[in-house]
Amino acid sequence: MKIQNLFKNNCNFRRGIITLYDKYYVLLMSKIETLVDTLEAQINKAVNKIEELKQANLSIQQELQLTQKQLQNQKQLAADWEEKYEALKVANTILGSDDSKRETKLKINALIREIDYCIAELSQ
Repeated sequence: MKIQNLFKNNCNFRRGIITLYDKYYVLLMSKIETLVDTLEAQINKAVNKIEELKQANLSIQQELQLTQKQLQNQKQLAADWEEKYEALKVANTILGSDDSKRETKLKINALIREIDYCIAELSQ
């Protein structure tokens, strides 16, 4: 009878351990599942944020290209106006305004020297 009681107690002990193990396993798996779900949610957030940043980067690059094109156009416009200003200055000096007679003479002399140089180069 003692052996039977010992056997029953041993069986009950084993069942208790197995039940405890099962509960621990279920609890552990539940925690792992929660961690996996949390990790998956964080990864999805990160992927969405990366996509948002890619779109923002693309938009900024397009805006930069547009701004660079506008800047280039403004530089060209400024160069054109500078050229027109210089031509107007030369025209005013050629017309003989008293303020720039000396400047006109210097420019005419510079043009004559340049023409002479070109003629000398061509005759060689």
